Amino acid sequence: MTQQVDISIPITQASSNPKPFTLYNITLRLPLRSFTLQKRYSDFTALHSALTSQAGAAPPTSLPSKSWFTRTTSSPELTEERRKGLETYLIAINDSDDERWRTTSAWRTFLNLPSNTISRSNTSTLRSALNGPGGSQPITDPVVWLDHHRDLKAQLHDARLHLTRRDQASTVQAQHEASTQAKKFLVRAGTMIQTLDTGLQNLSSASSWGTPRLGEGELRRRRDLLSSVKREKEGLENLLSAMAAKSAVDKTVADKSDSTALFGPAKPASGRVLGKESDKTRALGNQGVLQLQKQMMQEQDEDVMVLARAVARQKELGVQIQEELVVQNEMLGMLDEDVTRVQGKMDVARKRIGKIS
Repeated sequence: MTQQVDISIPITQASSNPKPFTLYNITLRLPLRSFTLQKRYSDFTALHSALTSQAGAAPPTSLPSKSWFTRTTSSPELTEERRKGLETYLIAINDSDDERWRTTSAWRTFLNLPSNTISRSNTSTLRSALNGPGGSQPITDPVVWLDHHRDLKAQLHDARLHLTRRDQASTVQAQHEASTQAKKFLVRAGTMIQTLDTGLQNLSSASSWGTPRLGEGELRRRRDLLSSVKREKEGLENLLSAMAAKSAVDKTVADKSDSTALFGPAKPASGRVLGKESDKTRALGNQGVLQLQKQMMQEQDEDVMVLARAVARQKELGVQIQEELVVQNEMLGMLDEDVTRVQGKMDVARKRIGKIS
């Protein structure tokens, strides 16, 4: 498969965390987008070893040799020479007629290439991974993991679409069909989440699978992506449950209304009347009364929480007022002492003036 990508290393960048080293800015131009990666020389040596191992042969061009006596951070000439050599190395692999180095996971992971660079030999791996735990192979390729995540997002999007259709449906049959489809996509999403979780564990120790291990930053980013889709799936499941509960209440009310229209108002059952029936509960069945009671209890709990916050705030104000009163009492005590001391001095002065006069 010919890769539609242009590779160059136009500039370098110096970094000093924790020790001085040189970063090589790799610019990739794809048909739909362009982006830049930053790699160290040690990343290139790891790539070379992985390509040789996975492809069964060394790449067509060798890496520029390592200097044991001069560092690129202190020699602009060596930095420029190595930049040109690394650029030639990548271009030689990218333009080679032999595509076995470009079809390895090491090459795609190093350049963060999208899924359209996957070769035919890797198509079965992607398909088995997308089929979930029943697939023949686990996810050990970082690019396949991203493709699996993309497909999972599509499943959640379809589930949300069917939930919207269910909310807008006007017949019970249409609501049931939309609910069934949404549940199917959510079940499939749950299976895919388990596969992604297992695959992420494999990628965190990918050296055992023959592929370069992902960095901690990339692993953290993918864990965040997985947590996000888990929360999205749970939200859709809660929405589906709420819709089902609402439909049950609406059906109970509709059945009661139809019964009243046919047979006239019925007397409330003696087993449910603990006191006088209200207008809200008279038209509801047992399930509807239970739902209404839960809603009222929830509203009461929310009112109690608001009241509790107001009482806590009043308590804080009372404590602050008490602290302020203590400070004011101390200041008044100090003022009283000063007045007493000044009064004593004035008495002594009056006595001296009396003796002089």
